[in-house]
Formats: sequence, structure tokens, C-alpha cells
Amino acid sequence: MSKDSEKGVIVVGAGLAGCEAAWQIASRGTPVMLFEMRPQRMTPAHCTGDFAELVCSNSLRGNALDQAAGLLKEEMRRLGSMILRVADEVHVPGGSALAVDRALFARRVTETLTSHPLIEIERREVVRIPDAPVVVLATGPLTSDSLAACVAAFVGEPHLCFYDAISPIVEAGSIEISKAFWGSRYGKGGDDYVNCPLDEEQYRTFHDALVAAERVAPRDFEEERHFEGCLPIEVMARRGRDTLRFGPLKPVGLTDPRSGKRPFAVVQLRQDDLARSHYSLVGFQTRLTRPEQRRVFRMIPALARAEFARFGQIHRNTYINAPRILEPTFEARRRTGLFVAGQVSGVEGYVESAASGLMAGMGARLRFLGRRPLEFPPETALGALGIHVSRSNPKAFHPVNIAFGLLPEPLNRVRDRRRRRLAVAQRAIESLADFAALIDADVVKEEPSPASRGAPVTS
Repeated sequence: MSKDSEKGVIVVGAGLAGCEAAWQIASRGTPVMLFEMRPQRMTPAHCTGDFAELVCSNSLRGNALDQAAGLLKEEMRRLGSMILRVADEVHVPGGSALAVDRALFARRVTETLTSHPLIEIERREVVRIPDAPVVVLATGPLTSDSLAACVAAFVGEPHLCFYDAISPIVEAGSIEISKAFWGSRYGKGGDDYVNCPLDEEQYRTFHDALVAAERVAPRDFEEERHFEGCLPIEVMARRGRDTLRFGPLKPVGLTDPRSGKRPFAVVQLRQDDLARSHYSLVGFQTRLTRPEQRRVFRMIPALARAEFARFGQIHRNTYINAPRILEPTFEARRRTGLFVAGQVSGVEGYVESAASGLMAGMGARLRFLGRRPLEFPPETALGALGIHVSRSNPKAFHPVNIAFGLLPEPLNRVRDRRRRRLAVAQRAIESLADFAALIDADVVKEEPSPASRGAPVTS
């Protein structure tokens, strides 16, 4: 790796975080050596060798500024995020959410990075943390065993892990549209979703079958843990008979045009590609066996003849106890020049992973130039994410999506939630504008911001 390090910053992993980090470094004039082990060595969840392959949902969540994910995206766009630029180019209908054609998205990201003159790509597995001055480790939640062992040794304690489930995808032509209707909740986004209604009897029958269905059993050495924001649908169903009706099958904001009434429950299907040939079951991440998925999900009337392009599955997500390891810049405290980004760093979600890559990439470039990384303002969604990862209580740390609760409240308390969130968003954008000027001028603060050096933020 010593010779590779002479070529620039080393980035390990070409997922969302690694790709964004590589782009942020190279687009500002610093060379990058990007390592990706696929397709030479695949993971249990990936299907291709393309960069930034989305293995779970094709949705990058909300786009509006009164949504935390929307604010995070806006900040990233203003800083030249390549991941969001490509996502915007290949978006598919998703209501108020940013959904993408996942195959085209990964292909475009791959083409963007492989064609960049300052990015050299090496397709091989990295089995240990590179011994180089500046490294961005962005190997994702499915880090290979050999490298994971090295990271665990560096951290000094075992990794924490949870299990993440993937939703199934059905072929569009196999959906019985006569038993469904088009639309988005409250009419936001137009006819973006296929809505599959269930009456009370159909829902009860489906729920009972889901609870009793056979699951893929964890192996002897696996501890079954789940991220609350991405629970398998059968786990949610076991929490109560009506849990799904207040979760992914909630009928609120939807009216069946055939009856003029709100259904008892609704399964939503979201377009998965630009050709409209495949649709994913929203919120149906699962660890059911394949035969059971086919049997149980076909109990949904509109999916009685569904053909599955991809079944749901379960895979391990591994992450470090970041508050013990990382600074708000995603740089390791014990090793100057080593940055950890993506889900392995303790963030959760596509956008959050790319955001951590953006911050780590900017910091790595400054380290390569012999300068100190910049800490993002705590008033921004980016800064709040970095503070949560680095300053949370390490005894109770768990990955989270970006949320307005991570950002400071506005000085003038506004009762209306939407107006309050918009005020927080406006403050964040203004703060980011001042900060962006520092980035472009390569001016580095002498001391870290007081907010990030204060008491741990408990979550």
C-alpha cells in the first residue's frame, strides 16, 4: 500500500460513502486510489460489481425541507454531492420521496468515477487497514471478514451489529391492477404508487399467515438484532394485530376511487426502475423463506399472481462504537489521517452514508494537504450527524437516521411543527453557506467548535 499512497488518498470501498468521498477529494484536485473488491469477491447482499449498488430500497427518503432527510440532501447538493446529482438524474416517481432506478443509478455512479482522470480504481479485496498517511475506510455493513478483524483489533473491542432486511420486488406485469389503484398519500406526488387495498377480513387473514410463516433461522453464532427503523415486516406483525395498520400498511391519506372510501389497510408498491417493469413492496423487508414469501405475499389480492424479480432477504450490518473512536469529522482519534465513513461508521441510511462520505472525503483531502479537517457547524444536518456519531453516549450508541431532534432548536420557539422545521432548515442553509466559503478557501479553524467538545449527546 505504500506505493499506492503516493498516488493520493486511499479510499477502500465503492459504496455510497466511498464513492462520495472519492468524488469530493478528486473533484477538488487531489488524486484518489479507490479499492473495491466486487465483482472478484461478492457479498451476500450484492448482485453486481457496480459501484453504489442499492441493495435494500430504491428510495432515498423525503426531499422536502421540512423533512430531516430532505434538509440533509439540500446541504449535500449545495456542496456538490455526486451521489445526489446522479440520483436526481435517474429519479423515478416516489411521491414526496427521492426514488431512483437502482440499476441505472449504480451504472451512472460507476461511469462517473471510472472516467475521472484523478481517480485510479483497483478491483481487489483489501484485507487490512492500509498503512498509508490518509485513508478513508468505507467498506460498508458487509465488510469482509479479514478486514473486519483488523478493524475490530484497531477499535479494541468487538463490533456491534444488527440485522438488516431487504424488501422483495415484483414484476409489473404480474400485478393485478384491477384490484389496486394509483395514487400517493394526500395526493402528494400524483399517481406514483400502486396501492393494494385489503378489507378487514383480508388483512386479518394476511396478518395471521405472516405471523405464522417460516423464517430463515439465524445461525448458531448470530445474535438476532434489528434496527428499529428497518424492522422485518413479520417482526412488526408480532408486536400486535394492528401494528402494520399503523405502520407500512396504514391507509391514512388514501382513498380507493372505486368505493370512494379509505381502505382498511393498504400495501404500497413503489416503482423500482425507469422502465416501470419492476415494483418493490414498501416496508416489506423480511427474513421469511422464499417459499413463504411467495405464499404469504400472494395473499394480497392485487399480488395473487405476483412474479418475484427478487425475494427479500436478511443480512448482517456491522458498525463500530463510533463515539469511542471518531471525531465529528469522521477521523479516528487514535490515528490521524484515518477516516471511517458509511454504515460501518455508525450512521444509518443511504443518504446518511453518502453524507458521511462527503464529510470524510473533505477531511481526508485537507489531511493530505497537511491541514486540519473542518468540523461542520452543529446547526447543519451534516454537522448534527457528525456530532451524534462522535459525541453520543458510547454505552447506548446505536445507528440512527438524520432527524430534526439531532439539530439545536431555534431560538424563537415556533409552535407549528412544519414552520419550526423550516426555520431550522433555513438556519442550517445560512450556516452552511458561511462554512462552504471556508472549504473553498481551504481555511481551517484553529480549534474545534465548542458544541462538539461539550458533554456527550445522549440518544
